[in-house]
Amino acid sequence: MEQKKTVIVTGFEPFGEHAVNASWVAVQELEKLGLGDDINLHVAEVPVEYQAVQNLLPSLWKQHLPQLVVHVGVSGMATTVTLEQCGHNQGYMRLDNCRFCPESRCCMEGGPDCIHSVIDMDTVCKRVNSSGLGVSVSVSKDAGRYLCDYTYYTSLFLGKGRSAFVHVPPLGKPYSAEELARALRAVVLEMLELMEHNKGKKHCLHNL
Repeated sequence: MEQKKTVIVTGFEPFGEHAVNASWVAVQELEKLGLGDDINLHVAEVPVEYQAVQNLLPSLWKQHLPQLVVHVGVSGMATTVTLEQCGHNQGYMRLDNCRFCPESRCCMEGGPDCIHSVIDMDTVCKRVNSSGLGVSVSVSKDAGRYLCDYTYYTSLFLGKGRSAFVHVPPLGKPYSAEELARALRAVVLEMLELMEHNKGKKHCLHNL
């Protein structure tokens, strides 16, 4: 019998003007929906703190040995569910919830500038948009140089590219938590299918 796949999906705690963080609300709704009987879904709330991310992420990867880790964050500028293709190492100057930012302004000193997910987000986007879900999905290559980007880069490094980041709009602008959860479910399942299909193919992990 095939072993169950393990997927971790995270959302973030409130920060700044986001007194309720749509990402964590949507992820909790996703947990209610589940990903099907053959997938173990673990969810976690990530603090909006650089140092906490550096401590939490390695333990999540090590403890659960997931096939895929998907981080979800809120963007006040987003009007679609936005799939991020890559994470960036440098340019972290915004203070976190502890009024801290890395002295080096980077995620990993000496690390590559940019790490791409092994998942082709354009393909995932096209498939979900053509499925008649009623939630619009788009792709971005700039996760914003804050905790979202920082978390994504860290996870891409730890998971050798087996990670994804999804930005969601604030609740009600225009989607409800339930609609966002359904979109996340469709996105994650497409990602897993694509990874399964691409098994054995070589991926260029770093954008040199």
